[in-house]
Amino acid sequence: MPDTSNLPEAMLEVVEADGRRRLAPITENPFHIGRGAESGNHLQLADTRISRSSAAIAYESGAFVLKDRGQRHGISVNGEALAGNRPLNSGDTIVLGTAEGVQIVFRSGQKMQEQLPQLLSKLEEAQSLEGETRDIRKLSLLLEATAMLQSHLPMEVVLGAMVDHAIAVTNGDRGVLYEMDPKGGLRPLVARQKGKQSVTPESLTPSQTAIAQALQKKRSVVEEDLGQSGSALREAKSVVAQNLRSMVAIPLVSLRQAESAESTILAMPMEVLGMLYLDSRRPATFSRLERQILEALAREASSVLDNARLVMRERDRQRMEQELSIARDIQQALLPKGFRQLPYTHVGGVNWPCLEVGGDYFDLMELGPTRTAFVIADVSGKGLGAALVMAMLQGNFSGMAMGSDPATVCAHVNRFICDRSGVHRYATLFFGLLDASGKVDYINAGHPPPLLIRNGKVEVALPASSLPLGLLPEAEFQITTFRLQPGDTLVFYTDGITEAIDTHQEQFGVERLQEVVERHPGASIEKLQEVILAAVSEFSRGAHQADDLTLLMLNYVGAPEPARV
Repeated sequence: MPDTSNLPEAMLEVVEADGRRRLAPITENPFHIGRGAESGNHLQLADTRISRSSAAIAYESGAFVLKDRGQRHGISVNGEALAGNRPLNSGDTIVLGTAEGVQIVFRSGQKMQEQLPQLLSKLEEAQSLEGETRDIRKLSLLLEATAMLQSHLPMEVVLGAMVDHAIAVTNGDRGVLYEMDPKGGLRPLVARQKGKQSVTPESLTPSQTAIAQALQKKRSVVEEDLGQSGSALREAKSVVAQNLRSMVAIPLVSLRQAESAESTILAMPMEVLGMLYLDSRRPATFSRLERQILEALAREASSVLDNARLVMRERDRQRMEQELSIARDIQQALLPKGFRQLPYTHVGGVNWPCLEVGGDYFDLMELGPTRTAFVIADVSGKGLGAALVMAMLQGNFSGMAMGSDPATVCAHVNRFICDRSGVHRYATLFFGLLDASGKVDYINAGHPPPLLIRNGKVEVALPASSLPLGLLPEAEFQITTFRLQPGDTLVFYTDGITEAIDTHQEQFGVERLQEVVERHPGASIEKLQEVILAAVSEFSRGAHQADDLTLLMLNYVGAPEPARV
């Protein structure tokens, strides 16, 4: 993190296109300037002609230097185009993009101290009304609050100071700052009273009527003297009970959303992040300047809440990515990395999840020297839910090594899923028992039938005869027998292979898969796997896939010859 302890005092005088002015102290090194908060900007501008990553001011080798961060319409200083980095002198005028947009005047050193009253006076004059007396102290409060909000202090401290400044500007008695909770209600963050004293939110009874009006209208509700007002707020219970005379309720809206809405024809409804509420038992008279200061404080508070929310979302995203990465590592560790080649069969398989984790499963279990169990399954849905059901399937079918009957295992898993209505998952499954003689006892529970390669020809074989697991609790699972001949190969797959789509939303399909296999009838297990995956990848190039891809291939070599004595 850059050291800002020796950063000289400097600030930027921002002159908007409509003539409004504000001051922004340079509190970071480098100090980023741009549109909105997405690029970590310390000075956030709303002009759509300004890039999100526009410029930066860095303090290097004893001088402030202006740098271009990607302003699409260029940057000029005192009318000269910026080429590379340029040292800044106090009084230099920076223009981002076109001359009709925002102008920024750099102020630093002793000249800035001498010019500060004049700058404040400019701000006052630019926002003045005829006949009104201006309070420069209130502008100083705004400057202090802005500097505080851009500091690295804890959010509660920063927002508490902001409420203190708002109370001082309005000469109010107390103030509360709320944030929206996930359920759409308001949750108090800080509660303060006059004199910079912290109080518990429970000790205050703000006008719920005023807050409800501000939330509904998504704009400020300001009452200067309820005693003389005809507003319905005058009769509100909390107002009467506490003898309140003046109050302010300002909704805090997402600045990023407000900024994006400026560039759209139909603006989306503003998202309310929170509420700033102030009241007093004395009547008040808010000048135009004081109202603008309150709105400026509210915008800064909105920025703090918005940025805090973005930080929390980013942390949640990173935590979720880390947890998904761990889940992926565990799931991939559960799937077989390779198969020991048995005397009577060769086996190969591969799994490509479309997300970090998936619901496809395949495995091979040796039940003795002449008997092998194999399984391939596809859990409905994707992501963690499907992965958890997949792990349960693997745990149950690994029990086959303990001698359990496959029909009994399928019935048990089926009832288990059906009895737990919250699972909302079902699974297609092909389970087989192969012995050295080539006999296959299998259960196809709604799974796509495999391709059989026999004597150079390819056909669809071993169709489904049972329902998928998890659909009906009373479903029955019967074992069917099939006999393989030496040289036969079975190609099992999940529907992620046949339902892979191209950029025109056309599916790869069983026929294309069959054609690919027919072109390589005598290929090894490894070569066949390679050409199938390459064909699917080439077909779906550039299209997002929504399902996992899994292959399991079994080549029956033949019964081993008896050992010679």
